[in-house]
Amino acid sequence: MGETVIYWGYNLAWKIIRWIPESRAYSLANRFADFLYARNGKGVNRLRSNYRRVRPELDGAQLEFLVNAGMRSYLRYWCDTFRFPAWSKERLLSTTVCENENFLRDPIASKRGCIVALPHAGNWDHAGAYFCATGIPLTTVAEHLKPEKLFRKFLEYRTAIGMEVLDLDSRSIAVLSQRLRAGKLVALVADRDLSKNGIPVNFFGTGGQMPAGPALLAVQTGADLITAFVKYEEVGIRIIFGVAIAVPETGSISEKAAAMTQVIADRFAEQLAVNTVDWHMLQRIWRDDVNA
Repeated sequence: MGETVIYWGYNLAWKIIRWIPESRAYSLANRFADFLYARNGKGVNRLRSNYRRVRPELDGAQLEFLVNAGMRSYLRYWCDTFRFPAWSKERLLSTTVCENENFLRDPIASKRGCIVALPHAGNWDHAGAYFCATGIPLTTVAEHLKPEKLFRKFLEYRTAIGMEVLDLDSRSIAVLSQRLRAGKLVALVADRDLSKNGIPVNFFGTGGQMPAGPALLAVQTGADLITAFVKYEEVGIRIIFGVAIAVPETGSISEKAAAMTQVIADRFAEQLAVNTVDWHMLQRIWRDDVNA
């Protein structure tokens, strides 16, 4: 019963939000975000805890303002998602600004392949759709959501954008490796480890854990590994790319992957410290939280 309600709730939102006037849709998203913030449920509390680690210098009132704004950013993502199928290619391109875009395009042009590691920030679907629309289709993985019908709907949504979406299982690494060896683009959200077998990192001064996949793929395939951070602008998004992370010359595969994953963590931290509001992390990611 609960899964059915969740599915039909998302399905209804997908239909209604898409067709009501845009200003009204985003106004409703803000009001719903404010309602969720005031309700102070588990997700809001987790967002507050995560933001506190990122911005320890904030006093109580400043932190609460940031958490409320963070929920508005999160609901903006969902409003975008529900309205995205109606966007034209022209709107998609005109609402995307990139910094250091050559860090992605150069390895694709030279057929080396490219892995983009990014956090749950801004609208990463918008970013992926931008590159698909400009001639660089990408492959990614997705957590298997419940109910199944909702998972399939998200697969259809991302496939329609132009992405190849793999179910996150033991077979996905082999497919990703094939795509990279063919010189393709792979994009992986990398700030939350779902496997429970990730790589320990120092993240904002304490023990975090991030997925090993991006670094392992780079070591094993020779593809460039770069980072990206997606932040909201007043209109649209800005994608900030980081230069390719060098593979260490010495050490085992696991040691090389660990060193590269720490660089990913450091780059995420650098951007999150100044663009905290667009980080939509409503789950536990630090080891002491996960094990609590």
